[in-house]
Amino acid sequence: MKLKLALGSLIVALGTTACVTQDPYTGEKEVSSATIGAVSGAVAGVVLGNQVKGDKNTRQNARIAGAALGAAIGGGVGNYMDKQESVLRQKLQSSGVSVTRKGDQIVLNMPGNITFETAKSNLQPSFLPVLDSVGEVLKEYKDTAVEVSGHTDSRGKPEANQVLSKQRADVVAGQLRAKGVAAARINAVGYGQSQPIADNNTEEGRAANRRVEILLTPKGK
Repeated sequence: MKLKLALGSLIVALGTTACVTQDPYTGEKEVSSATIGAVSGAVAGVVLGNQVKGDKNTRQNARIAGAALGAAIGGGVGNYMDKQESVLRQKLQSSGVSVTRKGDQIVLNMPGNITFETAKSNLQPSFLPVLDSVGEVLKEYKDTAVEVSGHTDSRGKPEANQVLSKQRADVVAGQLRAKGVAAARINAVGYGQSQPIADNNTEEGRAANRRVEILLTPKGK
């Protein structure tokens, strides 16, 4: 009973203080990831608390403590990523770069038509200020790991596409490092044509597949 009351109070507190955010692209309101993370952390804390050995009271107190600690940790990570996402959306509005939230991760999708010259790994001069803005945000949010991945459509030889995708990822990663993002935080990979997000049988689909993505993950995840 004591555990149920404690957990109930914790969930009610989280629910009444839940932060509601608004997506500037869609205008839709949604519960922030900080709140979702806090609830998930609380549940995970209870599970971990269950592993403690001892009498009934000891295990019960461990579950309550685990729930509180899990909520604090989960909410902290979610809040950190919420703030980072908000700044990125503001910086990248009308830039052609999409910002997608996936749990505690953020994906920046940079279409090939605004980033690189056709079949080359030279950054378009007009895109440099956009990429520099991303670098400024990442320099501020130091507890974020950064994966830069290059992708192509299915035209051409797979081997050549693999090389080109890695070259483009390296160029973007290099530009972020030049803006002061620590090299140890950045991993550049090339996936070639292996991870399409649209139909390669249409021009629109191929254009969508030619992209560089930046995956942002809180350290330790």
